[in-house]
Amino acid sequence: MSVNVYVPSPWRHLTANREYVDVEASDVAGVLNAVNERYPGFDNLVYNGEGDVPRHINIYVNDREIHDLSGIATLVEDGDRVAVIPALAGGAEMAENMNGADAGSAAMTPDEVMRYSRHIIMGQVGPVGQRKLRNAKVLIVGAGGLGSPVAIYLALAGVGTIGIVDFDIVDLSNLQRQLLHQTPDVGKSKLDSAKESLQAYNPHVEVRTHGMPLTSDNAMEVIADYDIVVNGADNFATRYLVNDASYFLGKTLVDGSILLFDGQATVYKPGSGCYRCLYPAPPPPGLVPSCAEAGVLGAITGIVGAIQSTEVFKEILGIGDPLVGRLLLIDALTMEFRTMKLRQDPSCPLCGENPTVTELIDYDQFCGTPPITEELEALMAASAGDD
Repeated sequence: MSVNVYVPSPWRHLTANREYVDVEASDVAGVLNAVNERYPGFDNLVYNGEGDVPRHINIYVNDREIHDLSGIATLVEDGDRVAVIPALAGGAEMAENMNGADAGSAAMTPDEVMRYSRHIIMGQVGPVGQRKLRNAKVLIVGAGGLGSPVAIYLALAGVGTIGIVDFDIVDLSNLQRQLLHQTPDVGKSKLDSAKESLQAYNPHVEVRTHGMPLTSDNAMEVIADYDIVVNGADNFATRYLVNDASYFLGKTLVDGSILLFDGQATVYKPGSGCYRCLYPAPPPPGLVPSCAEAGVLGAITGIVGAIQSTEVFKEILGIGDPLVGRLLLIDALTMEFRTMKLRQDPSCPLCGENPTVTELIDYDQFCGTPPITEELEALMAASAGDD
């Protein structure tokens, strides 16, 4: 059987930059072996030391995840499409104040009416929808590659309260993709730079800054005050932490990640699956490179960030079909957008039928990553903003 295999861009160094490979096989295991025979080393990326496909890698046959089928024993037919999708980690590098119950119903000023006129004339938004945006509170984790376009679009759209979590300073290497920051901001706290930029874009929005790394000790308190959480973290420990805390608090989580030329985006709502359903366990430390190690096309952060902000708008306005139960895959090299179905895993340790994760845990230990060092703590203290 001739099967077409999609290879994600981080792995194309093995396939001579080919995004698609045609092989002959009768099942998924045979497909993977055939690819490895042609491109030795492929199996080291797909299998762990025990010869199993680890849970940070998902394999799809015609857009269906093989865990819903028969695993690597899933049969394939002539013309089938197989996609191997690893977890990505990347994004950030680790007004008038419209408060109170009347904020959503208060009349808009002439400046606001003119500023948001292109929204107000839209039937799906209108003046009522614009007030919903003004009354919304959205938390963005990371003021980097993904957090930048998300924050800018939320501010431009008039989202009333934007919270940002970050404790880094602006580095020259950030400016290739992080739109919130400019050359004069190098050496400045990212939170200070972000707040200045957002209020320059729109003085009507409130920007709340949280100058700290999210941890199991503070995540619930920080996230609790917001309606929607946008994840732009650049490490797996923070991704699992934000996922778990959002689930416990019943918050919608708009997730995005990028690496090289690839991007992923989805939306998790309590009762409809979570990040652990997709990736029950993180990859071993060092296996999946960060953007600092492998690089990233600056523009892909804008694409994924714009998609994340669009999902936020849809959630606030209650319109459209959100990316709940779907994983959007973006390949900037071929400019292909693919949507994979996601399932709520009954055995998920967080949201499954018999959960074993019932409170926040030590995520550095869970992911095998080192805890915050004294150097980062000093950086945090130097760049802390208003909490």
